[in-house]
Amino acid sequence: MSKQIPLISGQYYHIYNRGNNGENLFFEERNYEYFLKLYIRYIYPIADTYAYCLMKNHFHFLVRIRLNTDLSGQSTPDYSKQFSNFFNAYTKAINKTYQRSGNLFQRPFKRILVNSNSYLINLVGYIHRNPHKHGFTDDFRTYPYSSYQTIYQQKNSRINGQEVMSWFQNPKLFVEAHDKLDELEIQHLIEDD
Repeated sequence: MSKQIPLISGQYYHIYNRGNNGENLFFEERNYEYFLKLYIRYIYPIADTYAYCLMKNHFHFLVRIRLNTDLSGQSTPDYSKQFSNFFNAYTKAINKTYQRSGNLFQRPFKRILVNSNSYLINLVGYIHRNPHKHGFTDDFRTYPYSSYQTIYQQKNSRINGQEVMSWFQNPKLFVEAHDKLDELEIQHLIEDD
């Protein structure tokens, strides 16, 4: 197993994970909603979110760890612990609701430092197109558990959609970038999706 990179304030990361043994993470619609509710509770205080997509058996987030985040006076904040607490809270709820036990997520969760503008822009498209890639929908634009429509329609939300749109300059170029995405350009950065 490779050593996990630390999460450092001010840096962008592709955060993703899947169900343990390829199992589902979401069993019904209310699970997606509860997952996002917990995300707001645990992750929103430490990270800005730029894109996401939740699929039945895995998820993707593009985040930037916030500067000057107070984590109970820790001299060196452990942002990974916040993600761990988030995943544990969701696992406990799912285990209780569906009379199951054990890990729900693969461990450790995956994170890749986003270290170039090209990767950042292509990653937004990659995340949004992911449900089509894996056969969860015929049209990623209408997939309900993704930030695509929130960003495209510039809806008010906790997603930093206006900043994302500024990376593409305007909605037309945002759409074109998604339609013309070349996954081969970033495939070497997507490890095992």
